[in-house]
Amino acid sequence: MAQRITETLAKSAATPLAGSRTRIIYDADLKGFGLRITAAGARAFILNYRIFGRERRLTIGSYPEWSATAARRHAETLKREIDIGNDPMATRDNTRASPSITELCDLYELRHLPKKRPSSQRNDVAVIAQIVKPRLGTMKVVHLAHSDVDALHREISKRAPFRANRVIALLSKMMSLAIRWGYRADNPVTGIERNPEAHRSRYLNRDELARLAGALNGYANKNVASAVRLLLFTGARRGEVLAAMWEHFDLERGTWTKPRSNTKQKREHRVPLSSTALRLLVEMRATASGPYVFPAKGGATHLTDIKKAWATLCKTADIADCRLHDLRHTYASYLASAGYSLPVVGALLGHTQAQTTQRYAHLLDDPLREATEKFGVLVDLGPRK
Repeated sequence: MAQRITETLAKSAATPLAGSRTRIIYDADLKGFGLRITAAGARAFILNYRIFGRERRLTIGSYPEWSATAARRHAETLKREIDIGNDPMATRDNTRASPSITELCDLYELRHLPKKRPSSQRNDVAVIAQIVKPRLGTMKVVHLAHSDVDALHREISKRAPFRANRVIALLSKMMSLAIRWGYRADNPVTGIERNPEAHRSRYLNRDELARLAGALNGYANKNVASAVRLLLFTGARRGEVLAAMWEHFDLERGTWTKPRSNTKQKREHRVPLSSTALRLLVEMRATASGPYVFPAKGGATHLTDIKKAWATLCKTADIADCRLHDLRHTYASYLASAGYSLPVVGALLGHTQAQTTQRYAHLLDDPLREATEKFGVLVDLGPRK
């Protein structure tokens, strides 16, 4: 017989008769809502319902962890979902089947990471191991909320604002893949405001370049010294230079064709070589024996990291606050200062978007000022009367 399920009933209702495993008391007011009591005395609130031609029974929660009032309210919410065609048990089953963040990280490393450049792979692996898995790993992918991501970003931003942005970028990509793979319907990273990152304008002046040349001439590891020279002579990215193979160069025509696997834009990039860069490569080719221009020890692969060597060179040359990537800025800055247009500079650097090269626009002021000054001298009409 149906009864209104109350706190008193939930607490005092008798256990099943001898020989029965369970007893269910259904509510007199809310259809399908009930109290299940086992022979051992365990009590739980349930909801029976029918959807898509199937009879289903969902356990709402145990008593007294759930009060009768809270269970009733939840049952009412579930019935509203059922009325519009949503199956709460299917949703619960999907949640249980959803991978954890740790499992998503593993899938990311297996399916997506190999598509990225080696340096980007190393950075992602470090962020996953040091931050994502320790902080979010046990959470289900479907349960990751915008507030969770925002809190993590804010916390990391206090000590490392740029790194916080890298974490957010990685999580955003992982969540986009989770949507593609059917693990969730939205991206909880959307709307997270990144920390501002001002572009560096560091480039070497002529005195610093002269001191760097001296340091390179005296550096014991000629392989590394040549890599630094080619970075400066071409304005190429570190990964493009270090992974370069002799087959990428046409030393007769003086060109370098960077394969899409080595470039940031994942596009083939062909550039002419200056006579200085070409002379360096011709000298190196005469004694080279392996496929890599800058082989690592043993020759089976190429150099991957010369940061320590660069730090030593900077110390020797008395150059402060200069990264290897600033050699690329130096190359571009001198071209812009010499009057070459931004499209020309961008083409040499391999930029696919004009705004990327725009950071060098102010360096065009000097040749422009010189040009307009020459015109001013030609048409000088004298002082106003």
